[in-house]
Amino acid sequence: MIEKPKIDALSMRELISFRIGAQEFCVDIMSVREIRGWTPATQLPHSPGFVRGVINLRGAVLSIIDLAARFGLPETEPSARHVIIVAQVGPQVVGLLVDAVSDILTVSNDSIQPTPDVASDMARSFVRGVLALEGRMISLIGLDNLLPAPERVAA
Repeated sequence: MIEKPKIDALSMRELISFRIGAQEFCVDIMSVREIRGWTPATQLPHSPGFVRGVINLRGAVLSIIDLAARFGLPETEPSARHVIIVAQVGPQVVGLLVDAVSDILTVSNDSIQPTPDVASDMARSFVRGVLALEGRMISLIGLDNLLPAPERVAA
């Protein structure tokens, strides 16, 4: 009898996948606090183009980052179908505006391929790896470089 290899729980990770336009991305589930529907944001003067504004989240001011704009894609025109992923980014909690949350994925660290060498430095600053899963290509996003250092303080 052939014994199945044991999967080490430490080599597995859970990711939340989401869509921005036709592309699929994912982030580590441990950085996600909650997922909520779109709430119109109050714009702040002189904020970077990818900051949609702020919302009141149970008495706390939450900055909303348009991930499409941050990744250099066309700005999102939010509607009731859009979603805010409330996530921990460094010492700060921010809202990430995305088109939709797709799935919770449980993957092994071995299934995450390195970011291709042809990717730009900007892409590599966000993309930590790529998953080829069920015919889909999903970019694993690291949130640590989402807000450049001066804007981390300002936001």
